[in-house]
Amino acid sequence: EQIEGPMEKVRETYINFFREKHGHTFWASSPCVPHDDPTLLFTNAGMNQYKPLFLGTCDPNNEMSKLKMAVNSQKCIRAGGKHNDLDDVGKDVYHHTFFEMLGNWSFGAYFKEGAIDMAWKCLTEEFKLDPTRLYASYFGGDKGSPCDDEARTIWLKYLPAERVLPFDASDNFWEMGATGPCGPCVEIHYDRIGNRNAAALVNADVPDVIEIWNNVFIQFNREADGSLRPLPQNNVDTGMGFERLTSILQGKDSNYDTDIFMPIFAAIQGLTGAKTYAGKVGKEDIGFVDMAYRVVADHIRTLSFAIADGAVPSNDGRGYVLRRVLRRAVRYGRQNLGADLGFFSKLVPTVVKLMSSTFPELKEQERKITAIIKEEEESFSRTLDKGLKIFQELAEKVGEDKVFAGDDAHFLYASMGFPVDLTQLMAEELGMTVDKEGYERKMEKERSLSKKAKDLKDIGTSGKDMRMVAEQTASLASSGVAATDDSAKFIWDEDLVGCISTALFIGRGETDDGIGFVDKISEKDGAVGIILDRTSFYGESGGQTYDTGTIVAAGGAKFEVQNVQIYGQYILHLGVIVEGEINKNDSVNCIVNYARRAPIASNHTMTHVLNFALRDVLVTNADNKDTLTQTIDQKGSLNDENKLRFDFSWSGPLTTKQLAAVERNVSDVIKNAIPVQSSVVPLDSAKSVSALRAVFGEVYPDPVRIVAVSPTPVSEILAAPQDNAWNSYSIELCGGTHIKNTKEAQAFVLLQEEGIAKGIRRITAITMNDATAAIKAGEDFKVRVTSAGDMDGSSLENEVKTLTVDLNNLSVSAVLKNEMRGILALYGKKVLAWKKAKAAEQTAAVVEKVIAAALSNEGNKVVCRVDFGINGKIAKAVQVAYGKKVKDKALMLISADESSDRYMVATFAPKGFVDVDCKAWALSATEGTGGKGGGKKENAQVTVSGISSIDGVVEKAKKF
Repeated sequence: EQIEGPMEKVRETYINFFREKHGHTFWASSPCVPHDDPTLLFTNAGMNQYKPLFLGTCDPNNEMSKLKMAVNSQKCIRAGGKHNDLDDVGKDVYHHTFFEMLGNWSFGAYFKEGAIDMAWKCLTEEFKLDPTRLYASYFGGDKGSPCDDEARTIWLKYLPAERVLPFDASDNFWEMGATGPCGPCVEIHYDRIGNRNAAALVNADVPDVIEIWNNVFIQFNREADGSLRPLPQNNVDTGMGFERLTSILQGKDSNYDTDIFMPIFAAIQGLTGAKTYAGKVGKEDIGFVDMAYRVVADHIRTLSFAIADGAVPSNDGRGYVLRRVLRRAVRYGRQNLGADLGFFSKLVPTVVKLMSSTFPELKEQERKITAIIKEEEESFSRTLDKGLKIFQELAEKVGEDKVFAGDDAHFLYASMGFPVDLTQLMAEELGMTVDKEGYERKMEKERSLSKKAKDLKDIGTSGKDMRMVAEQTASLASSGVAATDDSAKFIWDEDLVGCISTALFIGRGETDDGIGFVDKISEKDGAVGIILDRTSFYGESGGQTYDTGTIVAAGGAKFEVQNVQIYGQYILHLGVIVEGEINKNDSVNCIVNYARRAPIASNHTMTHVLNFALRDVLVTNADNKDTLTQTIDQKGSLNDENKLRFDFSWSGPLTTKQLAAVERNVSDVIKNAIPVQSSVVPLDSAKSVSALRAVFGEVYPDPVRIVAVSPTPVSEILAAPQDNAWNSYSIELCGGTHIKNTKEAQAFVLLQEEGIAKGIRRITAITMNDATAAIKAGEDFKVRVTSAGDMDGSSLENEVKTLTVDLNNLSVSAVLKNEMRGILALYGKKVLAWKKAKAAEQTAAVVEKVIAAALSNEGNKVVCRVDFGINGKIAKAVQVAYGKKVKDKALMLISADESSDRYMVATFAPKGFVDVDCKAWALSATEGTGGKGGGKKENAQVTVSGISSIDGVVEKAKKF
């Protein structure tokens, strides 16, 4: 009989089968947020972390490069992007946005025969599944790819022909992208019912016959012309759905009925009081209660794992996908389960209890996960109830075509924060569809599209594709080209002589074989690349930009190095030949532009010090450190010759006091002239240092380089790795170039601190000459601000305007900017007080003239011109004062503003005086002037351009 047991046993049995019985290495799951792979929103398959091995770009110093066979259970999220199950979750009983992928991999160790045999034995002997319920599918071939007859032949050893089925590329051919590694796959399907021929139900999207195992045979490279080139090494990528297998082994018809989800359902019921989950779908699910259970349970898992692995809800990219997931869950919980505000974040402890024994990061990050979900939930709940009411009102206006307007869907998105897929779900529940095209048109109007130009590492200056992928690195390795030794990149101010040009690259698709390597290059080739046996050039990595300079051949040829990129064990120097030609195996010298590298190294070292300073100010010495739940984690960095940029986890903006403390902390390290020590050591030794700062999700080589901004040598630190004394130093793992002593940085100026996503802050700063110049500019500006304090009146007003504009455009310390803005704000209040006093004086003078004119005029109206500009407040004050003194005459007040060449005509009748229609009077007097305005019988106002017509208006007003 098949094995039974809790989910932990299922996972453990699978891993042990491959690790203990077949010699696979257990390789832990990578984060479900791929921080080092910008092509993915989320880790959506077990193979993602092994892409460097498939592509031939894995650093030979990384432990992963030694893998031949691996096994694990990978955390996966399929929401957003190419692989997106979000819209289907809840509607059936088998879709998830978060799931575990059980996987075993071969990197040249075994191929189809071995993979299929182990799959069969694992399922039928280890898990003891009924072999009569299993079906296998294979790739049947198409115009661009051959039928996988080899896989079919192997499967016929285990299954009868009627249960070995061919399918097309959509089901049984895997591709990483339009080009690159690819290959056919075989899938194993399980019939939950049994004792029948279910061949027709395979790949029919029915819950009773489900795919449980997929073996991808990566044996080809898809070329740009669509053809397939055999890879030099065959690889196997396996994926098996953990949740599906668990449901089979626990005898459940649905993944949601297993012990993976039922404890979460119990927690949901406890929080909401909803009726017990019954597993219903479609029309049987009255009120969509069971659908809501599935949505909420699935989505709390997705958010918990994603946040634990470093993602946060935001307005773009993966952050926006998470925001959609959260809002979808909150809406279902509130509307369909009757949940109270804040219910969703209260489910986090249940997920942690269920999963943290296998994934301890959940327990470690529980507070952070709860806090972020709670904040997002509260933010959305403020508009949810109002949004649901507006949706209902808009839905009631939908016509017989049952189409919810795209403009209305956009309004809900823009004003209420309803993602369009949420609106689609609500519309679907009412038997409607959403005009998605109309919605997209509206979005397109408001979307500012900007595409970043590809730099040289992507296509080269000539428009060629200068990237190296698996076919290039494999070609180099099979041709015997040795790995590039770049250890000389840490040497300064010396040319590296006697290097050998081991390979010359003119771009993918630029040669007959499509690979792109040639025997010689010259100026006519445009953008080219050179690989050397040794180099002193730094290849872009670890947040540090590349070196530039010149490569000079013994024969006099010169190559301008414009970019340097790392592809696995090879360093590719990109640029153009400016003189002569270089041949393969030529002797060349590397001449790095060290003047350019100096500020890059300074910025990189000060990024380390900044990381330390932030932790010191915000955590170690925080005023609220006893109740603090946050930590400082690096989320990204960029160090080039112009600036340093550091992204880190923190929930809100830093105060001016905190910014000042951070800036002072870094500046003190520079003034104290602390040595910058480095040493290459075993990875385990480096990780044993308690004060070590490592980047979350980063894969480090072994051995690894440790960099310490410390007067104590690295050897002494490693001798006592747990010594608390090291907590006073910046100690990090880093392969970048650094200055030798902090005094070389000269100065540090923190230019800006800003939020770039929820829970992620960014600091931009400068060092060396740029920082010195910024400090001087700040001092000069401070003198100007101080001098302005002696001014008053219009002089101060004009100076404040000038200083404000200049300050906004000035590259100076953010701390100084905040201080100067505070002083300018005080000056602004002084200007405002002066303006009020001036206005009061003007008002009194105008009132005196107007009342005097009224008393000397015997008619029922008075026309008075007094120039005080176009100031409605003064005009109103004059009218109020006039109404208290004069009861029997209407007033027309005319005031010109010569600076703008305009004038104002304001009419007013005292309370109870009805002899004059003020609106008619103002419009009659200004007729033909093009004036704009209006009003009522009691008062009116018209503004006219062109003071030259003012005398005519006065005359017409008097004759009215």
